Amino acid sequence: MTPAPSRLWIKNPLAVFTANDLDAGGGLVVAGGRIAELVPTGGRPSEPCDATYDAGGHVLLPGLVNTHHHFYQTLTRAWGPVADAPLFPWLQKLYPVWARLTPEALEAAVEVALAELLLSGCTTAADHHYLFPDGLREAVDIEAAVVQRMGMRATLTRGSMSLGEDDGGLPPRSTVQGAEEILADSERLIRQYHEPGDGAVVQIALAPCSPFSVTSEIMVESAGLAERHGVRLHTHLAETLDEEEFCRERFGLRTVDYLESVGWLGDRTWLGHGIHFDDGEIARLGAAGTAVAHCPTSNMRLASGTARVLELEDAGVPVGLGVDGSASNDASNMILEARQALYLQRLRYGAGVPVERALGWATRGSAAVLGRSDIGQLAPGLQADLAMFTLDELRFSGSHDPLAALLLCAADRADRVMVGGVWRVVDGAIPGLDVPALAARHSAAARRLVDSEKRK
Repeated sequence: MTPAPSRLWIKNPLAVFTANDLDAGGGLVVAGGRIAELVPTGGRPSEPCDATYDAGGHVLLPGLVNTHHHFYQTLTRAWGPVADAPLFPWLQKLYPVWARLTPEALEAAVEVALAELLLSGCTTAADHHYLFPDGLREAVDIEAAVVQRMGMRATLTRGSMSLGEDDGGLPPRSTVQGAEEILADSERLIRQYHEPGDGAVVQIALAPCSPFSVTSEIMVESAGLAERHGVRLHTHLAETLDEEEFCRERFGLRTVDYLESVGWLGDRTWLGHGIHFDDGEIARLGAAGTAVAHCPTSNMRLASGTARVLELEDAGVPVGLGVDGSASNDASNMILEARQALYLQRLRYGAGVPVERALGWATRGSAAVLGRSDIGQLAPGLQADLAMFTLDELRFSGSHDPLAALLLCAADRADRVMVGGVWRVVDGAIPGLDVPALAARHSAAARRLVDSEKRK
């Protein structure tokens, strides 16, 4: 995985989406891990380049940004006992399986998730990890090591569950931790891994799992810790009507009222799913700058509902896309997630939702959700994080608009991906990654995890 030449002109792409109003029809120049300049249509770089890459057969995008995932869930994809279950029964059946997660299984799961994402054109991913059973207290450390090895960027969230089923929550006792342990480890991870500023490879955020799995104490203390250290906050919210009912019964509040009561209604926070908000709540979220990670495939898979994305954006809510866990999406593919978002929002608002808007959610919108201004667009000075797709498969035959074809004809794999000026995908493959060996190791771990449940 060698860096690009010191000045590389990616020349004359078939089509380009910059996620802004800038002209890059002639391509762009990469230097020092950043975008040095955009080349206008018909133009040439302002200074000589050491090398040229002919992108005449490629559609060029900013690297896609995934705002919500659960990497470990690649181990429980398409599991029969939950194939037809909504969220709460789905979780209750899977929690005991996930509680047996081992370091070796997690490492394989993270590597599979990141490889899938990278191959789909994703260069930055946020993961929400909230399971820390005995023997897996350093789960986020394992994730950080794999991210660095794969050469991607990630926001790794230190999730938590502190409200077990015997205290009125949803998770079993074996999956919850005490407040002191959660907060101490959260601070350790921030100090050890969080990189502030442009070009960060690993950032840490704090992510109590959901209203039905953590105490109000953890929500309040996490908000204070995040403010002291300048990191972001993440949680699931308003994913299902069951969750709303839980909040009413336990706290006497709707979800956004609860969010405000624990000090989370602000621009440091992004929310997973964000489906069931009324008009007033959408306005409050927008005024506060609280962001939403839209997860269309997972929301359809679990029949959770359809997020009001256009209304959220119009109210000032930053909106990005997330593939969500690979046990409720069963894939980790960001370009396909953009397609799903386009179609689901068209189903709600009509066929006039443009392709470019969906691509914007997957790039600039998602970067804003994660609080990053150095990625998600093609512009001078930003990180050279790029995704390049070819249209030479049979599915694209007869297509006329290359940019629209990416989503309408269901592109699912990038041909080239660059992160920080380094090619991480070349000719549709990750250099140095033995995919058959990884799949064999990962599949064996998945079987062991599920087989242990069968023996109970």
